Amino acid sequence: MWLEQPPSNSYPKFHLRWFKMLRLAVLTSLLLVAQDVHAVPSAAALKSDLVFLFQNDLNWPTAAEHNGTILIDRTGSHSDAVAACKVLNEDLLPTDGVHFQSDIKNLMSYLALQTRFKNQKFWVSSGEDAQKACTVVSLNSGLQSVPCDSQFPVFCSQSAPYRRNVETDQNPAFQVQVKSKKLTVVGTRDALSFRFLGIPFADPFQRFSYSKPFSGSGTIKALSYGVPCSQGTNTGSEDCLFLNIYTPYLPANPAKSKSLKPVLFWIHGGGFVNGEASDGIFDGGNLASRSDVVVVSIQYRLGTLGFLALNDGVTNGNFGIADQITALKWVHEHIADFGGDPTLITIHGQSAGAGSVRALLASPPAFGLFQNAIAQSNLGGFGYAATYSKWLTIEQEYTQFGEPLVQSVGCANTDNKKVLQCLRALPAQTLLSAPTAPRYVVVDGKYITHDELQLGGPGKAARAHVMFGWMRDDGSDFVGSFPTASTTLQSALLGAGLAANVTDEVIKSNLFPTPAGQDPLQALYNVTSRVGTDGQFRCIDQATVIAAAKNGVFPSVWAYQFDRSYGGYEPVPNTCDPPATAEFPNGDPSLPYYRCHSGELYYMFGTLGQDNKPFRDWDDLVLSQVSVDIWGSFARLSNPNPSPAFLAARGYTNTTKVLQERGLWQAVTSKSKTPLRILDAPIRNSGWLEEEQCELLGFPLSFYS
Repeated sequence: MWLEQPPSNSYPKFHLRWFKMLRLAVLTSLLLVAQDVHAVPSAAALKSDLVFLFQNDLNWPTAAEHNGTILIDRTGSHSDAVAACKVLNEDLLPTDGVHFQSDIKNLMSYLALQTRFKNQKFWVSSGEDAQKACTVVSLNSGLQSVPCDSQFPVFCSQSAPYRRNVETDQNPAFQVQVKSKKLTVVGTRDALSFRFLGIPFADPFQRFSYSKPFSGSGTIKALSYGVPCSQGTNTGSEDCLFLNIYTPYLPANPAKSKSLKPVLFWIHGGGFVNGEASDGIFDGGNLASRSDVVVVSIQYRLGTLGFLALNDGVTNGNFGIADQITALKWVHEHIADFGGDPTLITIHGQSAGAGSVRALLASPPAFGLFQNAIAQSNLGGFGYAATYSKWLTIEQEYTQFGEPLVQSVGCANTDNKKVLQCLRALPAQTLLSAPTAPRYVVVDGKYITHDELQLGGPGKAARAHVMFGWMRDDGSDFVGSFPTASTTLQSALLGAGLAANVTDEVIKSNLFPTPAGQDPLQALYNVTSRVGTDGQFRCIDQATVIAAAKNGVFPSVWAYQFDRSYGGYEPVPNTCDPPATAEFPNGDPSLPYYRCHSGELYYMFGTLGQDNKPFRDWDDLVLSQVSVDIWGSFARLSNPNPSPAFLAARGYTNTTKVLQERGLWQAVTSKSKTPLRILDAPIRNSGWLEEEQCELLGFPLSFYS
């Protein structure tokens, strides 16, 4: 509640100064009383949007030198501003920070770009002169003194620290709440964003039934991550359908807001058998603060619990995919209250998350729930990878996996109802750990209606802008263990699932030559890595985007290959990191190493440099900045080329320089000659890769055309 100034002709004996002091005292006491009872601060209570601003250069060794701010955009006097910041347990923004001048200039430039605050002045701290003058800051005039009864919005301090993603914060000083429909959601903030963690998005459900959006009411304490979904490592719970929201913006009135942010909806990988949304790599705060987007990360049922299909006509599988659609429906209904635009949602996922994106592009119940889609390392092609792009029928899944599981856990019965009852009564770990535990998307007739994504023309897939990409050596760890003295190229490829006739052709051809001058076992691994990457990632994804573009399936199509990585999925030790040298103690990226599966995640989430993951060189930081800017741009514009005006306003000079030097990313079309963006240091454009190799493996560029 903001107390109004008295009219100048009223209360002639009431000195204005004393009115201000009384107003501040009353307001502060009312707010403190309210907080003591139940009122965690909210945008609605302040009758003002709350805009979280942090000039995030992703350079974490120097992150503490930058001060974030929370903008309360309702105008008021200096005393009003002080009181409003106190509601958030903050003061006016200090102006003596190391990078204050440059940071605040960039932040105000960005606000001006959004047209809301083109020539605006904002209250800030007056420092030691607080008793003598009141200070504002503006883009054109910098710091200046003004009368204290002037009316301006306010920059508050932001004192919440950065925390690792696995930590929680029960400190009430940083808490904030959002009212959304029948819910009151209490969250917190850190140095990067407002955070709402562990929100249930589904009603309680029975095992092997489909989830529905959460319909409960009351207060949710979204201050810690929800438990992961049950998985074969004997961790997690079946009560696991939670999501997390990282947002830079809380609107006072979402229905009237013109500043709702694009939404990035993250689906974790893990082979459909493990993983969780709370993995520290996936912390959404860096994407939220640097790209001004709302990040949502979700969990979904895994393994047998998420993907078992029986031949009973009821247990039709795809429970995990249905959970993802349930989460999308919840987001569509509630995300505006958290500052997100429900009409501008980008789904993105990696590995099994990319397989999920591909499935959602083909799932009629998901159509209209998202506008953009990014598939990072979608599998397909030969062996185990095939099931991610060519989906099993229920009968195939049941024969190969479901029926053996039913028998192995002692639930075989001629009565289908008793089979299901038996499976529902068993411990979750018994089902998840069975030798043939299912984890496959199936053609169930509702969520998945065809055995693959329909690429013959528009109308059969979601109408969304799409981006597919992969790692340079994505398949290095998907072709079995590291060779031993008894391993041959034939045995390695046959063991990975490549057909015998194709294996023979690979051996006879010169298209996959053994590198000279290497250790024989290392040389063999190099060949199997190349075959695995082509036959399980690169070829099928190139064919997908080519057919989609040729046939106009999606409004626009984009493709990339990541040629630099940091860590990644590494069942074969010491393959995914470059060797260390005296000059590069954390690894020299210019030396040979495999760009492994999952190796792009630190870059595109902007979490590189944190959690004991130091930058190896300057290019690691720059590629992280560029990657975050690409993902944010795709969420905003359905185009991975960031707007020059956005980059200039934000002061993102490294990305600007890279794009100026390396040119724009070209969409995949029938006319584009270099449609593949190679994300490396330096970035470059390329034509399609390994065309002859893909042809030999049976997955030519025309595979879907």
